[in-house]
Amino acid sequence: MSENIELEMKIKEVLHTVYDPEIPVNIYDLGLVYQVEAKNDGNVLIVMTLTAPGCPVAGDIMQEVTQKVQALEGVTDADVRLTFDPPWNKDMMTEEAKLELGFL
Repeated sequence: MSENIELEMKIKEVLHTVYDPEIPVNIYDLGLVYQVEAKNDGNVLIVMTLTAPGCPVAGDIMQEVTQKVQALEGVTDADVRLTFDPPWNKDMMTEEAKLELGFL
């Protein structure tokens, strides 16, 4: 269980500003963020995935997430981890993302 719900809400807000350049939907609504955990000491863990393992902009997306989260007040360190377990699929998207991309 998280120690810092308020900081996690700020992190989720900033994650809504990170986009895969090939998809006009933010990574949070795409369902690419699997875990956001903020401790009271400001250490943050983010576990996320990509739409495909061979994503050519993977490094750029991970760097943008790290930079934006570390810039938040109250964050002392951001550990952004990439996983492909479970593999991403379009069912992980929010209804808004599915509508935007024409899946509904």
